[in-house]
Amino acid sequence: MDSGAQSTGWTDERVETLKKLWMEGLSASQIAGELGQGVTRNAVIGKVHRLKLSARAKPTNTAPRARPAAPRPAPRRPAGPSAGISNMGGGSASAAAAKMRPAMARPQSVGATALAHNPEMESELYVAPMAAEIFIPEDKRLSLLQLSESTCKWPIGDPLSKDFYFCGQHSLETGPYCDFHSRRAYHQVDKKRR
Repeated sequence: MDSGAQSTGWTDERVETLKKLWMEGLSASQIAGELGQGVTRNAVIGKVHRLKLSARAKPTNTAPRARPAAPRPAPRRPAGPSAGISNMGGGSASAAAAKMRPAMARPQSVGATALAHNPEMESELYVAPMAAEIFIPEDKRLSLLQLSESTCKWPIGDPLSKDFYFCGQHSLETGPYCDFHSRRAYHQVDKKRR
């Protein structure tokens, strides 16, 4: 197995540089960048663990260390309507049509507006009507220990209250609930909505 760090090797000079930079508080990525020549962040972390170096010192300078400047790509600007017309001679028709579409204006917002109060949204909220619950006489109500294969296992009430019980009516052979609670549990999707 030959990795980049093994092919260049950890010379005594590189190990001393690693120790010095680690104690200065540099990150493993920064140290790998300083050492160069195929040394990765993971190779630095592995070597630090094998050397049993203590935790890094906090950097005294919070400004990042100078790195060699990498060429940055120019910022992208949206193409104007004339850009699509100049390219009409070559390229595909769909690409030209995509360039000629007007850009959709996005609403401008300042700050964090995800949780902002919007009165229009309140009027659009749908509240489902309360479904009527079937009345179960007290002598037919079952506790968890009284349930069997043939009884409806629909829970009614708050499980933490003493008034909690299960429906207890005869369940369908196709599921754990009686006819009433099966219709409530398993909704048929309207064919129009599909």
